[in-house]
Amino acid sequence: MRMILAATLALLPHVALAVGSDDSQPPTPTETTTKCEKGTVWDEKTKTCIKAEESSLNDDQRFGAVRELAYAGRYDEATAVLAAMREGETSRVMTYQGFLLRQTGRIEEGISAYERAIALDPANNLARSYYGQLLVQMNELALAGDQLTQIRAHGGSGTWAERALSTAIETGVTYTF
Repeated sequence: MRMILAATLALLPHVALAVGSDDSQPPTPTETTTKCEKGTVWDEKTKTCIKAEESSLNDDQRFGAVRELAYAGRYDEATAVLAAMREGETSRVMTYQGFLLRQTGRIEEGISAYERAIALDPANNLARSYYGQLLVQMNELALAGDQLTQIRAHGGSGTWAERALSTAIETGVTYTF
């Protein structure tokens, strides 16, 4: 289901979407983005900055750091934290990977990651919303509408994922968080 045309790629605006949840609010900055040096994240338990690979962190903590770093536009650091994930190639990991690839200009690889996330979990409405918003940016409104239909079919009516994509289709404006 490749829908990328080389000419279309050049037309995409660079939009920063914070990935990670169905939360309609940007992540609150923590010490990860306010104090920690590059390559480290805040560990609430030890109250120190540690490497993302440290065993004291779980994947949910790593996801929080990825979301925060992505929102801050620190995509390379977010990618490094994502690489430290231990759960393997899950739908949520692929959603994050798609977002980060897209934000670093690797649009086609990002789309592949979104498609893999959806193949792993057809009810991953967040992946569908981000993918649909990318399709809106590409002026592929019918395909974006297909993703919106799937979000609703998978129980996503009333969620941030549905609202964000619906608004993007109606207005052409995608969310920055």
